[in-house]
Amino acid sequence: MGDNTAQAEYWNLTVGPTWVRYHALLDRQLAPLGAEAQAALAPQPAERLLDVGCGCGASTLALAAAVGPAGRVLGIDLSRPMLEVAAARRTALTAAAEFQAVDAETTDLGAGRFDGLYSRFGVMFFADPVAAFANLGRALRRGGRLAFVCWRPLADNDWMRLPLELVRPHLPPLPPADPAAPGPFALSDPERILAVLGAAGFADAACRPFDALIGAGDAAASADLALHVGPVGAALREFPAARPVASEMLADFYGREAGPDGVRLRAGVWIVTARV
Repeated sequence: MGDNTAQAEYWNLTVGPTWVRYHALLDRQLAPLGAEAQAALAPQPAERLLDVGCGCGASTLALAAAVGPAGRVLGIDLSRPMLEVAAARRTALTAAAEFQAVDAETTDLGAGRFDGLYSRFGVMFFADPVAAFANLGRALRRGGRLAFVCWRPLADNDWMRLPLELVRPHLPPLPPADPAAPGPFALSDPERILAVLGAAGFADAACRPFDALIGAGDAAASADLALHVGPVGAALREFPAARPVASEMLADFYGREAGPDGVRLRAGVWIVTARV
């Protein structure tokens, strides 16, 4: 199995507090993509579901509303700051939700405990994806199903690609990314997804492309989010001297892109389904 210590530190100390700060904007941006994956899972009343990489809890709460008071949804994540937000967002309508700080790759989640496994962009960060999915598969009952959403390559995601291309000339050369390393695009290759799931013991795995226009709000909100989250935010954490010029350029860019419904740019994802 891989060592997720670096990811735990990243999501607790580096990025987790930022996602807490921007969770409302991120939820708005990711909502249509998460909803498509939830539709693929098709949660039923009274089911027991597992939400992997639940972050600040929006996806877990949506699943809890679907399974109703007789069901149960466990949201798990490495990030304690984000889980604190998630727990605080529970209401009477989402009482079926609970949250735990768990390493999905190594923690024994109980054999056959869940009817379904879901994730909204939470399964691309495993040090050993095969071991992680095998562990998660053991937590599903026989015939249990999986549905998750993950990013297709950067070229298919204008909402990330265009701001990065705009700012890149003002950054030092960025090292080439390892396509297999834990990160947003670790599962962008559908052949790798199918190979990982097959090796982990899943059957009938399928990857379906889905495209949508997504956005966090108006130009100001979009620019602020891009400066702190995503590829530009990651680059500026490494090269903060570029932040002033990036801020100016992104304000202009999003101002030009804004329409009556705010800024909305193309996102390309995989909707992945399988069963055990």
